[in-house]
Amino acid sequence: MEGNVFAEALEKMDHVKSPEGEILAKPFLDLCKTVLPVLDNFGPAMGPVKSDIGGNISRLETRYLSNQSEFNYLYRIVQSEIESKKAKSSSSCTNALLWLTRAMDFLSELFRNLMVHPDWRMSQVALKLAPDRKKFMSVVGVKGDDVSDIEDFCGRFSPLLEENHKFLASVGMDNLKA
Repeated sequence: MEGNVFAEALEKMDHVKSPEGEILAKPFLDLCKTVLPVLDNFGPAMGPVKSDIGGNISRLETRYLSNQSEFNYLYRIVQSEIESKKAKSSSSCTNALLWLTRAMDFLSELFRNLMVHPDWRMSQVALKLAPDRKKFMSVVGVKGDDVSDIEDFCGRFSPLLEENHKFLASVGMDNLKA
């Protein structure tokens, strides 16, 4: 498990939730940041995705840093915006969490499909960014064909993302537009 982006992410996942089971803001954002170096290796095609993810992380992190004790829990950031009637703004942290979660869903599903279905049509698109499967595995930091870290990452990350979607839906913020 040592030496690849997904191994690092798996280690970070162990610290994302409080003992009470709530998602912690800083550890969750740090976990999302671990995916960014993978996107660098795909070249300019993933540039807009990386920029969007980075911007959303930055917006949420800035809010967290403004009052770390108040915003220790990720959903407290959203709740404070709902209370102040700022949640629906396109520049809100609520919007940032929604779009960050959507982007992470996309990437997690992309990685999962590339590993689970090597013949999947989209794998040809991804492999155009990295010339062949061997190069792709090298880009994501995996040696040989051991995809267990990637599969484990996707399997463990998806429920966290689903939890975000459920929370956002519970407060009526799951359908915001860009």
